[in-house]
Amino acid sequence: MVVIRNVFRLKFGKAKEGVALFKEGMAIQKRLGSKFGSRLLTDLTGPFYTVVFELTVPSLSAFETESPRLIADKDWQANYQKITPLVESGYREIFTLVE
Repeated sequence: MVVIRNVFRLKFGKAKEGVALFKEGMAIQKRLGSKFGSRLLTDLTGPFYTVVFELTVPSLSAFETESPRLIADKDWQANYQKITPLVESGYREIFTLVE
């Protein structure tokens, strides 16, 4: 299993709006039948207005195969267009899950 952490630093004061939009994105992902596990995390310490959208996938190849289908969806694209103006910066971390 692989854990993919998409870490977003939102603009000042935009966490509440951003979290709501990320939740909408998770619902879209679920509606599209994605088999990826996902969860949303927000900061308790560290840089303010940090939101992490975390995916658990069987492998990187599964992520590479499934992602284009999700990203091509018109609802996903509309949601993404609402999120991008709220984001100041971001990065991705990819880990192997050791159980």
